[in-house]
Amino acid sequence: MRPTAVAPLVLATALAAGSLAACGGGSGGGSDTVKVAYNRSTDNKVRFKDAFLESVKQQFEKDHPGKKVKLVPIQAPDNDYATKAQQMMRSAKTAPDLIYEDTFRINSDIKAGYLRPLDDKLAAWDAWSRFVPTAKAAAKAEDGRTYGVPDGTDTRGLWFNKQILAKAGLPVDWQPRNWADILDAARTIKKKVPGVIPLNVLTGKAVGEAAVMQGFEMLLYGTGENPLYDPAAKKWVTGSQGFKDALDFVRTVYAEKLGPDVSDALDPNVNTRVGTEWLPEGRLAIALDGSWLGQFWSGKGAKDWPQWSSVLGQAAMPTKDGGAPGRVSMSGGWTWAIPQKAKNPSLAWEFVQQMQTPANAVQWDVVDAQIAVRDDVAADPAYLRSTPGIAFFTGLVKYTHYRPALPVYPQVSTAIGEAMEAVTTGDSSADAAKAYDGQVRTITGGAVTSR
Repeated sequence: MRPTAVAPLVLATALAAGSLAACGGGSGGGSDTVKVAYNRSTDNKVRFKDAFLESVKQQFEKDHPGKKVKLVPIQAPDNDYATKAQQMMRSAKTAPDLIYEDTFRINSDIKAGYLRPLDDKLAAWDAWSRFVPTAKAAAKAEDGRTYGVPDGTDTRGLWFNKQILAKAGLPVDWQPRNWADILDAARTIKKKVPGVIPLNVLTGKAVGEAAVMQGFEMLLYGTGENPLYDPAAKKWVTGSQGFKDALDFVRTVYAEKLGPDVSDALDPNVNTRVGTEWLPEGRLAIALDGSWLGQFWSGKGAKDWPQWSSVLGQAAMPTKDGGAPGRVSMSGGWTWAIPQKAKNPSLAWEFVQQMQTPANAVQWDVVDAQIAVRDDVAADPAYLRSTPGIAFFTGLVKYTHYRPALPVYPQVSTAIGEAMEAVTTGDSSADAAKAYDGQVRTITGGAVTSR
């Protein structure tokens, strides 16, 4: 859902070519080897995750004489990464011992039988008490058991270029009160500052969950309570005006050419382009995006941009009409999970503990521009001064929402992505919403409620 990007890295690490070769099949290693699979950025300049894991690997091998770590990067967009990871976990011959799991997919992978519960390990692990309840819940299944260890979370809002807004006659402390304010600002920028993209809202099937969560759900959750899933009725919501309104917003952005060209918007790598090209090159005025964007530009990043913290401002995403609570955010995150068919689950758990030493936990949240999920990390001075704007995005936690932690959510997400793409390319919001409703009824076996 979030792109991987470079951040400042206080690690003197040389990436070992053998460990970080392109992903391949085969189990690799033996009883003394733990195989760790993770997503590698499609941007070849972005290798901070590789460097962090290589550092932990070196620590682990030093502290565990005779044991080895094989890092298995999967370089692909998020949807393709998930498909490859699932393919690997289906067979004992190819299953890794540890795998990086997006929280929005973890329940579907649990239901498919790909992951093993970690409750016995967690019960004996002192550090588990440091994790905040919402983060723990993100890796818990309907059976009440926990299947992953989260390593951070995030929030979302509006990033804007102060210089572009000033040229358009808009305030540099811009804070829209409602959706209309956002669209009006984009229209003003289009008219007064030609040649820049006024507004980017991720959209479409190829962009995957990033478009659904950062684009559509940031709109949808500003239209009313429980707009996607009704937990009291245990049913998915269909036929709502809020859903149509959110689609209308997306349609307006692209119909009025307030966003990037449709071909660029539907590029699966567009979320990386926002951070490495459009914002730092002054080609984009406003981006509905995540708390982590600063990692692209701080230090030795994919796009070194020392001035970013003075050029860019942040604003909270408002509710549709400005109604209470007035602001909206979405939060997610990733976890480390142990596949059911892992050959060395005990060694994998020891590697998780190595990644989650206090020093490593702080280091990861700093280099990945994460919002901390551990109370000790959240209080650490290195974390608190790590990224300009971290206080703003941490402050959005009180307004944030989490996606329904249900196995069918990835299928529902795909249906939302298709509806977004339909309106982006010109279909009516009513037709796209109707198609979505039909898909959700099929996906859920009719477990829907209409509004």
